Amino acid sequence: MDVEIGIRNVARAVNFATDKSADEVSDAISKAVADGTVVDLTDTKGRRIVVPGSAIGYAIVGSETSHPVGFGALN
Repeated sequence: MDVEIGIRNVARAVNFATDKSADEVSDAISKAVADGTVVDLTDTKGRRIVVPGSAIGYAIVGSETSHPVGFGALN
């Protein structure tokens, strides 16, 4: 699942893919914003993304559906 987190006063957003569900990611972000703690997520490459909840401007949590690529997807 693709996730984009916009940071206040920073031009570039944090983009990454994770194996967590949309609900898990959304809950982690909501809790961090409400409590003033950090969002601590791991991407598909094993890297940890840590963002202060107070610095989050927006978050876009992508869909969990896979998007087939290639001619086999034309069926």
